[in-house]
Amino acid sequence: MMVYPKEATKGKDMLSLLEWSNEEIEELVQLALTIKTNPAHYSHTLSGQILGMIFDKSSTRTRVSFEAGMLQLGGQAIVMSSKELQIGRGEPIKDTAHVLSEYINAVMIRTFSHEGVEELAEHASIPIINGLTDLHHPCQALADLLTILEVKHTFDGVKLAYIGDGNNVCHSLLLAAAMVGLDISCATPAGYEPNPQVLDQALQIATKTGAKIQITTDPVVAVTDADFVYTDVWTSMGQEQENVKRLADFEGYAVTKGLVAHAKADYHFLHCLPAHREEEVSSAVIDGKHSLVYQQAGNRLHAQKALLVMILG
Repeated sequence: MMVYPKEATKGKDMLSLLEWSNEEIEELVQLALTIKTNPAHYSHTLSGQILGMIFDKSSTRTRVSFEAGMLQLGGQAIVMSSKELQIGRGEPIKDTAHVLSEYINAVMIRTFSHEGVEELAEHASIPIINGLTDLHHPCQALADLLTILEVKHTFDGVKLAYIGDGNNVCHSLLLAAAMVGLDISCATPAGYEPNPQVLDQALQIATKTGAKIQITTDPVVAVTDADFVYTDVWTSMGQEQENVKRLADFEGYAVTKGLVAHAKADYHFLHCLPAHREEEVSSAVIDGKHSLVYQQAGNRLHAQKALLVMILG
């Protein structure tokens, strides 16, 4: 049986998870699971629809999963570098938003400034999807929720530990966990904590869902009794000049066999990729039997197909 979303999500932006209700996020993850199980049933769902994809940052998983997802849903995707668009020569975001709205059905943008994406959405009459900004990475978090649900079949009583930089991935994980009632503990070095406003938003949501949120500087505290241990690179795109300092500041935050020994015996390792082996994670962990990084990466396709169906289907 084909499952389709409610009309309420059609035309919605996905700038962060906050534009969506808790129920809509859970519905999206369930739809992703259905699409993954029965992809052929959705092969014509977006026939005639076009997704425009704008890239300011290099990409493997975001680009290929969105483009493949549109094709598998019967639609098409147009890849656009900002350097190829007039926006790269100073055209106002407002003008680009209005013009693209005349040509295509939705835009996915992967860039630096979250404010720029918000401005794009303000002036566009079509849905805007945040494929990554420096503040949020919602599409990654959706795939992460799908991966956790596949393994545990529930979010209740499940603990996720995040070790590393309080960055865009961390922000979206905090919101995602709060929205579905998943417990999360984040360990970051002093000075690299999550954005206070995002953390406050997650804490407010958690009061309604019962999710437990912990912020600490101690990786052992975060990982203790965790079902999932998650990390990301210590130096993200655009921060390359900080690399030497960050390597020093993050000493002791690598996810090693010694650290994950504090997690549950059947824990699973997650990483949004790309990974720097022997930096934020040891090869023994990321390439070991507890690692789900390739399943997690594969789930970007199914989560994004569900998102596209919900906003365009």
